Amino acid sequence: MLTVIAATTLAAAVAPAYALSCHQLWTERNSYYKARGYCFKTAQAISYFGNAGCRYQDESRVPLTGSERNRIAEITRLERAQGCS
Repeated sequence: MLTVIAATTLAAAVAPAYALSCHQLWTERNSYYKARGYCFKTAQAISYFGNAGCRYQDESRVPLTGSERNRIAEITRLERAQGCS
């Protein structure tokens, strides 16, 4: 899973933020949660990431680093600006 985060983060660093699709933003944002043990609730996220090994039912309790939280906030702003659902 760290490979997904590294590849997605690299893509974000190379491509301008506006060039990232809604799916790419969604995938990167949720990759952070998956890597830290979040138990997804939506069918889409469970289908894509699965819940094997998850430990945290509450998103706010997932132990993210400050830089991860900042990137997630940035992604969320980009998703809103692009009208992602």
